[in-house]
Amino acid sequence: MALPSVLDRDIVNPRIYAVQQDYHALFSQLRREDPVRWTKPDGYEPFWTVSKYADIVEIERQNTLFINEPRLNMRPREAAAVLAARLGQQKPIRMIVDMDEPDHRKYRALTQSWFLPSNLKQIDETIKEITKEYVDRLGELGGACDFVRDVAVWFPLRVIMLLLGVPREDGLLLLRLTQQTFGAEDPDVAEQADFKAARAQAFAEFVDYFNVLLAKRRREPRDDLASLIANAQIDGKPIPDREALSYYIVIATAGHDTTSATAAGGLLALIENPQEMVKLRADPALLPRAIEEMIRWVTPVKHFGRTAVQDYVLRGRQIKAGQSLMLCYPSANRDEDVFENPFDFRVDREPNKQLAFGIGVHQCLGLHLARQELRAFFAEFLSRVDDVRLAGEPAHVAGTFIAGLKRLPIQYRMK
Repeated sequence: MALPSVLDRDIVNPRIYAVQQDYHALFSQLRREDPVRWTKPDGYEPFWTVSKYADIVEIERQNTLFINEPRLNMRPREAAAVLAARLGQQKPIRMIVDMDEPDHRKYRALTQSWFLPSNLKQIDETIKEITKEYVDRLGELGGACDFVRDVAVWFPLRVIMLLLGVPREDGLLLLRLTQQTFGAEDPDVAEQADFKAARAQAFAEFVDYFNVLLAKRRREPRDDLASLIANAQIDGKPIPDREALSYYIVIATAGHDTTSATAAGGLLALIENPQEMVKLRADPALLPRAIEEMIRWVTPVKHFGRTAVQDYVLRGRQIKAGQSLMLCYPSANRDEDVFENPFDFRVDREPNKQLAFGIGVHQCLGLHLARQELRAFFAEFLSRVDDVRLAGEPAHVAGTFIAGLKRLPIQYRMK
């Protein structure tokens, strides 16, 4: 039975993504009744909505049949036009997440060793010091705060700034630009009602900021990730400015926004499931599993797009060459065919093959760093903070691409 066309509007409606029960009700229905749905919302180029775990895995593992360019996310036609006009060219940036083979492999290889666990061990103590600083801040705030605003957005940003080698005083600027880039569909985050203009302006400011950094690192290289990228070579030639700038932007944004979203959403899950908080406090060895469950539960990347290069049949639906697909990761991570009782938050869930980091050649480059940061933070938090409870209504960002909580008011007691 065909589902009503109004669902097409809901699939791209940012407000649906801001209300968790509405999002999960919509995508539970899609998984049951129309898991590969031809979707034609007003103002968008049509696409297939893919909501089942197995189907997303099938697509992601065939990266030569389903490519990233030219449509990484499902953006309204008008928004794409505004961005291109503001930045003066059709493809103002070209991030590693946009690339396909062979460029993707070459550009990923530039920094891959930096993000391996063996290399990240070198900054483990520094990460622990940063997390201690922000748990100290909880003590300074006197037992009540907005956890998102005061803590969660800051400690992953500090880690990324450390890797890039950018000054601490630039943190507020980078935070604002990240929020306006990914939260631009939400006026509370973008600080403008026109999210298309807010996102375009944020991208323009990012380009300006990182142009300065790129020039500095080429003149005076340091032992940091920004210098490695600035002076890298691809096929024996210096990396182009556009690709270098794009590399900076993806590390500076996705590198911390997704981790902060998971930290805040993970804490909310523990508060709303106090028996799981008790279980985790009683057995700290469960922390790695708990972090994996937080990542599944939150799934900050709401979708990525792929485009078919040839005709393909997926779950009986005929996908034509040139058509795009919207891979819906939070839906996959609640798939009843994969996860037992998927709407239960369990700190000891095992197995937990969550898809929040993607799968295949495009799996998140920073997944080990994200896990390392989250383990360090919650180990420190749980050892020093007690009696954590809500002090108001949490609120989620209205966004269809990368989003998490925008408010999490809490009360707590320091041990």
